[in-house]
Amino acid sequence: MTSIALDIAQKELPSLIEDVLLGGHILITCDKTPVAEIIPVSGVKPSPLFGSAKGMIAMAEDFDAPLADFDHQL
Repeated sequence: MTSIALDIAQKELPSLIEDVLLGGHILITCDKTPVAEIIPVSGVKPSPLFGSAKGMIAMAEDFDAPLADFDHQL
């Protein structure tokens, strides 16, 4: 959860809403005391970002090599 002062939140509201639409939660403070929270409306799911899993999946070099269990002949 992101915490932000009220005066800054007033100036940056459009970007804060964009963050919330992507699944974030914003805590608004006044004199370091929490006064409000911006959260997504229930039922709204964040949109998947194209390419967000890039580099997270790798395929082994021997992926298509024959398996040892199938090496015997009938």
